[in-house]
Amino acid sequence: MKTVLLAGGKGTRLWPLSRELMPKQFVRFLDDESLFQKTVERALLFSKPSEIFVVTNKDYRFRVMDDLREIRIELPADNILLEPVGKNTLPAIVWAVLKIEEKFGPSKVAVLPSDHLIETGEAYERAFENAERLADKFLVTFGIKPNRPHTGYGYIKPGERIEEGGRLLGYRVDEFKEKPDLETAKRYVESGYYWNSGMFAFSTSLFLEEVEKHAPEVLEAFESSSSIEEAYEKAPEISIDYGVMEKTEKAAVVPLNVKWSDLGSFDAIYEVLEKDDAGNAVQIRGKKGYHIGVNSKNNLIMTERLTATVGVSDLVIIDTGDALLVAHRGETQKVKEIYRALREMNDERAIVHRTAYRPWGSYTVLEEGDRYKIKRLTVLPGKKLSLQMHYHRSEHWVVVRGTAKVIVGDRELLLRPGESTFIPAGVKHRLENPGKVVLEVIETQIGEYLGEDDIVRFVDDFGRD
Repeated sequence: MKTVLLAGGKGTRLWPLSRELMPKQFVRFLDDESLFQKTVERALLFSKPSEIFVVTNKDYRFRVMDDLREIRIELPADNILLEPVGKNTLPAIVWAVLKIEEKFGPSKVAVLPSDHLIETGEAYERAFENAERLADKFLVTFGIKPNRPHTGYGYIKPGERIEEGGRLLGYRVDEFKEKPDLETAKRYVESGYYWNSGMFAFSTSLFLEEVEKHAPEVLEAFESSSSIEEAYEKAPEISIDYGVMEKTEKAAVVPLNVKWSDLGSFDAIYEVLEKDDAGNAVQIRGKKGYHIGVNSKNNLIMTERLTATVGVSDLVIIDTGDALLVAHRGETQKVKEIYRALREMNDERAIVHRTAYRPWGSYTVLEEGDRYKIKRLTVLPGKKLSLQMHYHRSEHWVVVRGTAKVIVGDRELLLRPGESTFIPAGVKHRLENPGKVVLEVIETQIGEYLGEDDIVRFVDDFGRD
């Protein structure tokens, strides 16, 4: 079976933990692995690395590659499909399916969102085996057996049983239901409905037939275009659910009785984290984080610093150093309104954390003021920044750890810990780590404009503009 991983989207619902350039699939929620890495490992249960395709935003290209490198998985370069613009799930899946047919011919395919938390095991593997048996005749979705009424998920009404040799494989789908209110959700659970997981399995030929029948404009956009940019410009923005699954007469649902969460809100994160005796779910992020609670219960607290709570309950407290969110549990679906407000204000905290990841490493903003900004640059062994120039700022680099090879104008320097150099505005410069240990540099920027878009690149190892 081939696997398509959907790794696009924006970090709107879990701000400030996720950001536009660090959506939730790349955030370490529970341990040292991202949700994307966990999804890749699930995909390897049924697919070889050469059979796994990732559809992602072009801005996430290096985040995907870094996550794969960390878990020592190498995908063929042409298996990473970079969308020029997000158009929801149906165009992304159509593009991946066309690529699979081009590379392997007609195939059976599993489609997995990369931002879900799922328990694997015998039940998980059996469900996918059942789906593979159905994939030639049905577009299969996976239904999660609800453990309670939930208003944040869509529901699936199962219909006629589908059996093979007396073995139940799944059900025909009678109806897809939108996210309900609480009373309706209770009725759905009592009537045996399933949560819609957003995972699918099908044969490529059947899928393309149903797309041509129910959403022909999507398929036409790819078949009539000479480039992926043109295809995405023509394609409508539409989900696989609205475009195909709710219209086809060949939809089936396979029950998936495992622990599952789409982690679509802080309430969902609270549910999956371990709680202390007072019902508090506390996650410490960073070496200086700590929580002291007095008469505090049933809170979700994720913090990078000492955080004390007194006499509070049922709160979500998310501290990322550059932003603080305080909300009542049950109200966290509205967090995306904060993101929208920041976007309208052109506030970069909607887009990036204090720590931003780059193909050469990362940088963390330590302090900033009216005309200055201080960063810690971390450059991986053998990597180098682009040969670049800034119009509006000068920079001062001090090496803290490792060895730095530096170009400033027509000079080439080798700097060791404690040594420094100054780069005036308008001068070409480059930073490189020629060593075998991580290079750390403190960068002080001074100027009238310190935005990340004040960069003119002349040479870049990673093909950036």
